[in-house]
Amino acid sequence: MEPSSRSEILRYLQGVMQELFQLDAARVCLDARLKEDLELDSIDAIDISVRVEEATGHALEEAQLRTLRTVGDVVDAIAARGARLPS
Repeated sequence: MEPSSRSEILRYLQGVMQELFQLDAARVCLDARLKEDLELDSIDAIDISVRVEEATGHALEEAQLRTLRTVGDVVDAIAARGARLPS
């Protein structure tokens, strides 16, 4: 199976962030800053990481989580792992 595309990963993250944090999916775009634009904190990042790991079997490392600043950074981190999201 092919890894998920960046657009598939973005759609997945939009759904996760909408479910977990009641964010409007339209606000969850590639250039949205996690802290400044979406008002997410380090605990929220861990929640997202857990969801990603549950869905893909690939964990985002704690050190890596600290470097993620935008939704696009999260998409890239997931894509770099060659993760395949469930259909």
